[in-house]
Amino acid sequence: MDLGIFSISLAVKDLEVSKAFYEKLGFEQMGGQGPYAIMKNGETIIGLFQGMFEGNILTFNPGWDAAAQPVEGATDVRELRAELARRGIEVPPAPEDEAASGPANFVITDPDGNTILVDQHV
Repeated sequence: MDLGIFSISLAVKDLEVSKAFYEKLGFEQMGGQGPYAIMKNGETIIGLFQGMFEGNILTFNPGWDAAAQPVEGATDVRELRAELARRGIEVPPAPEDEAASGPANFVITDPDGNTILVDQHV
């Protein structure tokens, strides 16, 4: 099962201070605006989010590569949701108005309470 590119989404107190810190570590901003910035160093991606959620989140983006470009033949997020449910993972049901393709997401929690976001943008 291919969950797509992995990143960590960090809940930060001050976006500008956090951006400056990660820039010192060699990260460059590759996306984001307003209360968030997506930072990249090689194949490593960190999302910095101010005031958008309480804790840190493990994030997978099916259908994207490390440059946020579409990946042909990627497994759709709806298929991933169904497969995880078949494997016994508690997955929230799909929203009634969810389209058959395109952007969609769902959130699961690991046994230790860590939040995992599977977020398809394409």
